[in-house]
Amino acid sequence: MDVTGIASVATEMANFNTQQAVGMAVLKKAMDINAAGALALIEAIPDNTQIASNLPANLGRNINTTA
Repeated sequence: MDVTGIASVATEMANFNTQQAVGMAVLKKAMDINAAGALALIEAIPDNTQIASNLPANLGRNINTTA
């Protein structure tokens, strides 16, 4: 193998490592964005204690099986 062959292999390996690092950075950023979106959805869920306080105490305790 001549010197130019070694240089081209080294360049290809460096390019591959750079592409892999960029891919990992993009993946981490996408995961961070998804985590922020999931957190926003969780925080948007209303508090059940506020909803339950407006309903009668007996609501939801019995199931009508004859209907």
